[in-house]
Amino acid sequence: MKKYFKYIALAIVGTLISCREEVKKPKVSYDVSNKVSVTKTDSTQIEVADLPIQMEGTDYLIHPVGDLRVFERGSKARYGSSSVNDVSFTISNLGEYEITGYLQNLKFQKTDSDSIHALSDKPVLILTATYLKTVADKTKNKVMVYTLTDSDTNKDGKIDTSDIKTLYLSDISGENFTKVSADLQELVDWNLIESKNRLYFRTIEDTNQNGQFDKNDVLHYNYIDLASKKWEVKSYKPI
Repeated sequence: MKKYFKYIALAIVGTLISCREEVKKPKVSYDVSNKVSVTKTDSTQIEVADLPIQMEGTDYLIHPVGDLRVFERGSKARYGSSSVNDVSFTISNLGEYEITGYLQNLKFQKTDSDSIHALSDKPVLILTATYLKTVADKTKNKVMVYTLTDSDTNKDGKIDTSDIKTLYLSDISGENFTKVSADLQELVDWNLIESKNRLYFRTIEDTNQNGQFDKNDVLHYNYIDLASKKWEVKSYKPI
C-alpha cells in the first residue's frame, strides 16, 4: 500500500513538472510555408453591437461590435449585468473616454446622419479605444488611440490575444485608421504627455526570432506629435 501511494505521489510530481516545463506558445511564427487562413471556429458566437457611445465634445456616435458567447444554462462564466437565459448582451465597457473589451470592430455614425461605417475592413480584435479629449481641447485635433491585434502572427488560424498587440490612430470619425507601431513589433505601452501633445509608446522587437518577446530582444522608443495633422512616428533614445 505504501508503494502504491509512493507511485501516485511521483505521478503527481511528474505531472506538475511537465506542466511547468511546457513551452510557452509563441506570438510569432516565421514559418513561411505554414499558410493558415483566419477562420471563426466557434459556431456558438453571435455578432452583436452595444448601444452607441458619444464622446463628450464630439458629433459622432461609436457602435462597439463584438462576438457574443452563448453559455449553457447554469454556467458561471458570464460577464456584464444584463442577461437572459445565460446570455449577456454587454460586449464592451466604458471608462472615462475609453472603450474596452474584445471587439471585432467599431462603427461610426455622424449625429446628423443615418449612415454608419466600419473602422476596419479587415479582421481585427480591438482591446481598447481611447479618445484623447485633452488633445482635442488644446489643438482641435480629435484623435482616437487603439490597442489591437490585426494579424494572425502565430499562424494558429485565428486573431486573438496570443498574437502581437499593435497601436493604431484614427480621427474621431473613424477615418484615417492608421497603424503607427511597426510590423512584428509588440506594443509594450503608451502614454500621453499632455503638455507637449505627444503620444509616447514603446515596442519590442523579436530580434533573435525565437517567437517570444523577452529580455534578449530590443525595445524601441517612439513618439508622435498630435498637434500636427500628419502623424509622423519619431524614434528617440532615452538610454
